[in-house]
Amino acid sequence: MASIKLSDLENCPVTATMSLIGGKWKILVLHLINNDINRFGKMNLMLRDISKQMLTSQLRELELDGLIERKIYAEIPPRVEYFLTPRGKSLLPVIELMKDWGVENILKQRKSPQVEAV
Repeated sequence: MASIKLSDLENCPVTATMSLIGGKWKILVLHLINNDINRFGKMNLMLRDISKQMLTSQLRELELDGLIERKIYAEIPPRVEYFLTPRGKSLLPVIELMKDWGVENILKQRKSPQVEAV
């Protein structure tokens, strides 16, 4: 087997993709926004273990990476909503495949009783 060089990983498309959506929260935030949970307060309620500071950070990073856009409505108090950009929407099939894999390989295994060797 050939050894992998660091320069190979730096140019790897999987590594590049994971640099945008990796971590505990980003895919969940994208999933919420795709399901019309696109306001900070609602996201914060749905993601119970995330701090407000972390959610703000994740939203800013997703926006800087061009995956989401923020729309500020000129109301009092101001209302802010987040939407997927075309680039963000292009990740939806990847997220859907991850969901399908999780259902098949994790959730179904948790529900079925484990057979113990005798």
